[in-house]
Amino acid sequence: MEQLNYQDKTLFVSGELSFQTVPDLYEQTEHLLKDEQPQRIDISAVSRLDSAGVAFLETVLAKAKASDSSAVLAGASEEQRKVLRTFSSQNIPPEVITVKAGYFEQVADSVLKGCKGFFNYLVMAADIFYWALKGLFSRSGQKKGATVQQAYILGAQALPVVGLLSLILGFILSLQSANQLKNFGANVFLADGLAFSFVRELGPMITAIIVAGRSGSAIASEIASMKVSEEIDALKMMAINPIRYVVVPKFHAMSYVLPVLVMFSIIIGMLSGMLIAVTYLDVSLQNFCTRAINILSMKDFVISFSKTVFFAWLIVSISSYYGFSVEGGAEDVGHATTQSVVSSIIAIIFFDAVFSLIYL
Repeated sequence: MEQLNYQDKTLFVSGELSFQTVPDLYEQTEHLLKDEQPQRIDISAVSRLDSAGVAFLETVLAKAKASDSSAVLAGASEEQRKVLRTFSSQNIPPEVITVKAGYFEQVADSVLKGCKGFFNYLVMAADIFYWALKGLFSRSGQKKGATVQQAYILGAQALPVVGLLSLILGFILSLQSANQLKNFGANVFLADGLAFSFVRELGPMITAIIVAGRSGSAIASEIASMKVSEEIDALKMMAINPIRYVVVPKFHAMSYVLPVLVMFSIIIGMLSGMLIAVTYLDVSLQNFCTRAINILSMKDFVISFSKTVFFAWLIVSISSYYGFSVEGGAEDVGHATTQSVVSSIIAIIFFDAVFSLIYL
């Protein structure tokens, strides 16, 4: 009975591998594997294995590894593995069989990873809040003028894009609303709806989303690049807290500049709405301004700017978390930046909905 069979880069061995059969198997192997060597030696059909059989397998595997270092011994039972460990003169690695996880296992694994990531984020967020609060009273551990520098980078440089998008958004919203209001003769109510929607919802949310895409990505990529280039490790070696040195100035700056950007967005959006009201709906400038002011109360501005500050904290903490979690090279930096922007935008929209329910 033939004990050796070679198919698809695999040498199948069956029957007994003992002192009596090994000499013949050597000759068969030389003839069968004259032109090429196997990538896999399958002994799942071997019924008996002794020291001579182990020596035979070692010889065949050594020749196979000379041609392909990834060659492996496969199909060994628990008993055969004991024989191999006892008589082998070298460490014959067993085949590593990867079993594909089922659907529910993948879902459970994703949930566990998400929970672990969320816990790590909460720990980092708490650390950031602690050092940010302490940084209000002591600037030690921070670069001099870092907060002002970050306020210019994260805030002042974002004014053009925030102004442009607010102008376009206000123009579109006013034009669509005006078309409907004109049919019912309710032209003057454009000021009411526009002022309320921009102050309570559109101004904070749209500005936060723009800043998350522009400034949040910059924070994540900067910290990730520092992590990859081992600058974060260098700061730790010099006994400098990376969060206090790198993140806290950004945290303070974002808390200051985002409300200013939101106010700027509201003003630009209202100006574009005023343009539509005066030119398209024949509403007087005085009437528009009066109704826009009268519809708003101090509560609306408190809600708006409290949301804005919270969004600023979300952007900085989420971006910093993804920046510090980078492990690898430049490709991971881009991946972390993308994840930070997506997560920040989702968090902003989610918490905006929560604020809306609370202050409804």
